[in-house]
Amino acid sequence: MTDPTTSRDHAGAPYQEVLAGQVIAVTGADTGYGKTLSTALAQLGASVVLIGNNSETLAAQASALEHSGGHAIPIKADVSVPLDWLSAQTRILEIFGALHGIVHLADKRTHASFTLLSENEWMELFNSNVKSSVAIAQILGRRLPGTWLTIIGPHGDEPGLQAHPQRGAIRGLVEAAAREDLRLNMLLPSRASSGDEALDRPLADAVLALAAPRMRHLRGNVMDVPLPAAPKVRLPEVTNVLNTL
Repeated sequence: MTDPTTSRDHAGAPYQEVLAGQVIAVTGADTGYGKTLSTALAQLGASVVLIGNNSETLAAQASALEHSGGHAIPIKADVSVPLDWLSAQTRILEIFGALHGIVHLADKRTHASFTLLSENEWMELFNSNVKSSVAIAQILGRRLPGTWLTIIGPHGDEPGLQAHPQRGAIRGLVEAAAREDLRLNMLLPSRASSGDEALDRPLADAVLALAAPRMRHLRGNVMDVPLPAAPKVRLPEVTNVLNTL
């Protein structure tokens, strides 16, 4: 399969803008998988809206994408608060006049074991992952039923029982939404982000495939995304080699 995120072909041609004209929002866009996915979408020509809680890191990511030839704008919003998401969505429509798709990072995790997880920690996980997914889907159903939503769910390597009810709830939402004629899909990466675009590329490839206009018929799918193991220690020279692959 041809890698859609490769920046140039062998002749040195620029990015093939498969997503040109598409406006796509990415939540959690300034960290982890959000950073990798927003970069990949911009490389294929999408206008990317970076959503997150930190204005400074969002602005830095937007600047980096613009500098590399992409088109991106930052919008600060807490997507676990439905009114915040609605405000961000309204702002996107004011700026672009359309919102074709959303990549939602519902993969917040905790380092606490299941037996030691406090109620506050559990509610933070629930709000960040489950409540936000339901709220975004509901608002899309009311206002933008033609907009697609790809959810990045809890990682396969997350220890503890707390990941299972979250993953199950979002799976149920995605599968049932297909019967409501909403285009929701969920991707389940096998591990947390490595911070290395080369190692995390399989997830980016899956997101880009679902974002392609010709794939708009796909909905209600929950797919595991196997990823290569992230090294425990990444030496600078090893990272540089991986980035050239």
